[in-house]
Amino acid sequence: MQLDFENYSISPIQEKDAWRLCNFVVSNSERLKAYFPQTLQQNLTPTLAQLFVAKKVKEYMAKEEFLFTIKENTNHTIVGLLYVKNLRKIQHQGELAYCLGYQYEGKGITTTSIKKLIPWCFNEAELHTLQIIVHHSNLASKRIADKNGFVWKQTLPQEHTTSNGEVLDMELYELHNPKIHA
Repeated sequence: MQLDFENYSISPIQEKDAWRLCNFVVSNSERLKAYFPQTLQQNLTPTLAQLFVAKKVKEYMAKEEFLFTIKENTNHTIVGLLYVKNLRKIQHQGELAYCLGYQYEGKGITTTSIKKLIPWCFNEAELHTLQIIVHHSNLASKRIADKNGFVWKQTLPQEHTTSNGEVLDMELYELHNPKIHA
């Protein structure tokens, strides 16, 4: 599966992505440490990245969690990641999480990537409800949710703990599959 737009593509994580993933997290470590601390810690060296990617490929195949890369098509550099995680199979519900390299922000790449991935989530992953959980200060992420039709539902108290131990309230946005919730 590959979804293309402009000069970018979205595809499931693959074993051959380990080195590129390591480069992505190391060059964006400051951006990732607050909201993607585990992804950061598990990809700081090429060896760690190989172990992480192997685990994520297995999780993808087992339909436990789906990790996608956003790549720039010319040189295949990873510019971002998209997770479909916290899958609740009985409720047909999952959470979208995403991060983008600092040099690619403000270009609509994440908004378009989410827009491209939503149909896959509803049709292939058979989810009925998608969630995005963001901190109230993350205005860009809130705009991404809004632009893709997600609706604010509630504040989740003490939902996220940062890498430095700070416990944060987070905002929950949801999008329902229009074929199910018509």
